[in-house]
Amino acid sequence: MAFLIGYNDLEMSFGSQILFSGLSMSFSEGEKVGLIGSNGSGKSTLLKIFAGVMAPDKGNRLEKKHVRPVYLAQEDCFEPDKTISDITSEVLRGTAGDDAGMYSRGQKVIGQAGFPDPGLKVSELSGGMKKRLAITVALIRQPDLLFLDEPTNHLDLETIVWLEHILLNADFSFVLVSHDRALLNRVTNRTIELGDVYPDGYLKVEGNYQEFIEKRGIFIEQQLRQETILANKMRRETEWLRQGVKARTTKAKFRIDQAGKMGDELSELKRRNRQAGDVDIDFQSSGRKTKRLLEAFHIGKSLGGKMLFNDLSIALSPGIFIGLLGANGSGKTTLLNILEGRLAADSGHVKTVDDLSIVLFDQERKQLDPDKTLKRTLAPDSDSVMYRGNPVHVVTWARKFHFKVEQLDTPVSKLSGGEKARAVIANLMRTPADVLLLDEPTNDLDIQTLEVLEESLGDFSGAVVAASHDRYMLSSLATHILGFEGEGVVRLFADVDQYVNGMLEKNKKVVKKKPRDEAAEGTKQDKKKKFSYKHGFELAQIEEKIMIAEKEVGDLESELADPALAKEPERMSDVCRKLGEAQKQVEDLYDRWAELESMKD
Repeated sequence: MAFLIGYNDLEMSFGSQILFSGLSMSFSEGEKVGLIGSNGSGKSTLLKIFAGVMAPDKGNRLEKKHVRPVYLAQEDCFEPDKTISDITSEVLRGTAGDDAGMYSRGQKVIGQAGFPDPGLKVSELSGGMKKRLAITVALIRQPDLLFLDEPTNHLDLETIVWLEHILLNADFSFVLVSHDRALLNRVTNRTIELGDVYPDGYLKVEGNYQEFIEKRGIFIEQQLRQETILANKMRRETEWLRQGVKARTTKAKFRIDQAGKMGDELSELKRRNRQAGDVDIDFQSSGRKTKRLLEAFHIGKSLGGKMLFNDLSIALSPGIFIGLLGANGSGKTTLLNILEGRLAADSGHVKTVDDLSIVLFDQERKQLDPDKTLKRTLAPDSDSVMYRGNPVHVVTWARKFHFKVEQLDTPVSKLSGGEKARAVIANLMRTPADVLLLDEPTNDLDIQTLEVLEESLGDFSGAVVAASHDRYMLSSLATHILGFEGEGVVRLFADVDQYVNGMLEKNKKVVKKKPRDEAAEGTKQDKKKKFSYKHGFELAQIEEKIMIAEKEVGDLESELADPALAKEPERMSDVCRKLGEAQKQVEDLYDRWAELESMKD
C-alpha cells in the first residue's frame, strides 16, 4: 500500500498532561482505520495533527506529494443564515475550480446526500441533518484521506446507516474515531487503540473491531504473563545480590548491570499493565422474581398534534430487554417517561407490582445539578456512599468510575459529556432496581466503558428498556426490538438487522416512487396497450390474496400479543420472522395491485 501521511517521534502535551511521547504512526492508501481509546487518550488531538489542523510540540511529518487530507470535526460550524445549497455550492466551486471532472463528482456527492430541501437554512436543520451536511461538505472536497471525529454522536439510526453505506463504498482511505462498534465492525479493515498499556503508545491490528478485541485480549494476557516471568526472574537475581557478591569480576559486574535493567523493565511492565483497569459498573437488582413487573395496556400518545404511538401493549418480566429504535423525535423518550410514570398516556393504562423500583437514565442528564461539585454529586450527604449495604468512601467510589481525586471539587458543569454520563451511572448504581429505563445511555461513553456497561446490563436480573442507536449493544442484549416507524406506527422486530433492513427497503420504495409515478403519466392509449387479458385475470384474483395475507398478519400479531409468548424466546423469534415476511407480502401485493390498476385506466 502506498504511503500517504506519517509522523516520527510525535510529542504533544497540554499543561502537565502528556498525550503522546515518541509516538510514530503512518497511514496508507487502502487503509480504513478505526481509531479507539479511552476518553482523554488523545484521539481527537491525533486526528487534528495528522489533518494539519493542529501543530504538535514535536515530530517529523512525512507526506505524499499532492495528498488531500480532509478533517471532519465533532462540532459542525456553519453560518446559520446560509442554506444547504449556499454551503455546498461554495465548497464545490472552491474545490473543483475549473476541473470539470472534480465538479461533476462533487455534484454527484450532493445528489446522493438526500437533502429533502436544499433551500433550508442551517438554523432550520436538526442536529442529524447538520451532521449530514458536514459529511457531504467533507466528501465534496474529494479527500485522499478523511479523518472523522465521532461522526455518529447523537445521530439517528437512519443517518448512521447512510454514513455506513458511504464508508463501505469509499474509494478513499479514512481514519474513523467512533464509539459505534457496529459501524467499526462493518467499515474498517485496521484498528488502532491508543493507550499507555502498550509499549509504543498504541496497538495496531489488521482487522475490524471484533478481530481487534480478540487479538488485544491475547496481547494483554501475554504482557501479564511476561510480568510474572520477569518478576520471578528478578526475585532470583535479588536473592543472588543479597548474598553480597562483589563486583570484582567482569561476569559479576555484567550480572549486576543486567539486574538493574531487568528491574527497570519490570517497573515499566507493571506500570503498563496497571493501565488496563476498567470502569467498575454493576447495577443492583432487587432480585424480585415476580413474573409481571410492569404491564402497559393499549397505550397511546400524541404530542403537538403528532401521533407517536397508539394501542401499544408491553409486558416487562425479569430477564426481558426491550430495545427501542427509531428516528429522533419518534416517541422513544416519551414511552420511557410514560413507563416511569412521569408522563401520562392519552389512552390505555400502565400497571405495576407494588413498590416497583424503577431507575431511569436520562439522556439529557437532568438528574445532575450543574452547580454542584462532583464530590457532592456522588456523595450528597457525607464523605461516603452506601453500596450493597456497605459504606464506600467517596474517593474510592470516584475511582471506580475513573475520576481523579483532584476532580472531586470540580463543578459538574465543567465535566465532559462522558464524565457526566459516568456520574449518572454511579448514582443509579446505588439504587436497587426492578426495572432499568435507559435513554441513550451510550452517548459520549468511550468503548472501554461501553464494554463494561454492556457486561453489567447482561448480568442484571431485572427488566431493561433501552432507547439506543448502539446496534452492537442491542444485538448482544435485546430480547425484543420495538421499531418506531413514524405516523404512530410501532412494530415488533426479531432483531436489529430486521429493523435496519426494513428501514432500508422502505427508503428504496420512497426513492423509486417518483419514477414509477412519472411512468404512469404516459398516454392512456399506451397504458391500455400494456394491459393484457393475463393482467386482467391477475387483478381479479389479487384482492382475495390481499385479504388472506392481511388475515395472516392479524393472526401473527394476535399471537405476539399473547403474554405467554414472552416465556418462549425461540418461538417468539420464529413468530417475529413470520410476521415480517407476512407484512412484506401484504406490501408487495398492494404495490402490484396499484401497478395493475394504473395499467388498466
